[in-house]
Amino acid sequence: MRTLAITQNITLDGSIEMLDDWFDPTAEPDPAYQALKARQDQDADACLLGRQTFEDFRGFWPKHPDDTLGVSEYLNTVQKYVVSTTIVDPAWQNSTVLSADPIEQVRSLKQQPGKNIVCTGSIQLTHALISAGLVDEYRLFTYPVAQGRGRRLFPTGVRMPKLRLIESQSFTDGVVFTAYRHDQEDQR
Repeated sequence: MRTLAITQNITLDGSIEMLDDWFDPTAEPDPAYQALKARQDQDADACLLGRQTFEDFRGFWPKHPDDTLGVSEYLNTVQKYVVSTTIVDPAWQNSTVLSADPIEQVRSLKQQPGKNIVCTGSIQLTHALISAGLVDEYRLFTYPVAQGRGRRLFPTGVRMPKLRLIESQSFTDGVVFTAYRHDQEDQR
């Protein structure tokens, strides 16, 4: 079964909704950060996005062919799945619209052969995937800021099984990467 990994940029106070200017997707990162992202991209062959994030990405990344970070190239070539009941033509190569029940469609995607599936941004979709118990791994890039408001990673009222830290790394700009999987003892 394929791994579904949620990858989010997050503040120290737990917000994944970018209401302030704390994240710049085009900033030149620490080389160690670039190496980590390159490894994660190589391990994934599908990107799962909600409609708003998909439209934001489609309107931004294809217009940056000189992107030194490789995000444009990755997003232009990876298979993208967009959860939407309103998009008919995704108008971006390698994109498939998932218009039926997203939970069932993601369950089906996880059963297909392939590498990891990564979901980023897409707060409403992320909350639905977490609530449905479909997330295998959480990859968090924690920024050294407190926003004081904004939607959080985990939906209110959802009880989570214990998570186990599987990787961590800090970068020169103060960002800390942590990755968690469900603790196997809590899966019984």
